[in-house]
Amino acid sequence: MALNGFLEFFQKEKTFRPKKRFTQGTIRYSLHKQANASLQSGINLKEVVKLPAGENMNDWLAVHVVDFFNRINLIYGTISEYCNETTCPTMSGGAKYEYLWADGETYKKPVQLPAPRYIELLMDWVENQINNETLFPVSTDVPFPKTFPSLCKKILTRLFRVFVHVYIHHFDRIFSIGAEAHVNTCYKHFYYFVTEFDLMSAKELEPLAVMTSQMCKD
Repeated sequence: MALNGFLEFFQKEKTFRPKKRFTQGTIRYSLHKQANASLQSGINLKEVVKLPAGENMNDWLAVHVVDFFNRINLIYGTISEYCNETTCPTMSGGAKYEYLWADGETYKKPVQLPAPRYIELLMDWVENQINNETLFPVSTDVPFPKTFPSLCKKILTRLFRVFVHVYIHHFDRIFSIGAEAHVNTCYKHFYYFVTEFDLMSAKELEPLAVMTSQMCKD
C-alpha cells in the first residue's frame, strides 16, 4: 500500500525533529485525536475541519497548528537528505516563487538562504512558538493571547512554504517511496482547514493553485 512506505520512514525515526505531543486526558488531546481521524480514507475533509459544536476556536486552531507542524516535519524528513545546498541553493517553488527568511531577531532583514537552512530556521521558529506557554497555553485555565489567531496565520503561511518546496522540487522522492497518497491527504486537510477559517490569502496559496484545483474537487 502507498501508506506503508510513508509509515516505514516514520518508524525509522526519519522525522526532521521530535513530535510535539498533547497531554492525554486533556481537551486538546481529544481534539487532536478527532483531527487525526481525518487521515482515514473515505472521510470528507471539508466537513472534518469545521469547528465542532461547543468547542473553543483557539483550542481547535492550536491543535491543528501543532498537528500540521508534526505532519510537515514528517514529510520533509522523508526527503531532507535530498534537499541540500547544491540541489536547492534557494528556498523556492519553481522559477516563479522564492522565499526570503526574516525572523525579526537574528535575521532582521529578509535574506536569501538555501532551502534546507531556510526550512531548519522555519521549523525552529515554529517549534519555539508552540513551546512558548504564553503563546500556546498548556492549561485550559490559561487564556490564549489576543494575538493568537494572527500568530497561527503566520505559522501556517510559513509551513505552507514547505509544502510548496516539497511538491515542486522533491515530489519524485515522495512518489518513489509510495507516499504520495498520504502526502496528498495531509495537504488537502491543510488546505481545507486554512480556507475554512480564512487563515491564508489566495496570493499566498497561489504557488500550488493549479495542483490544488485538481486535487481538491470534493
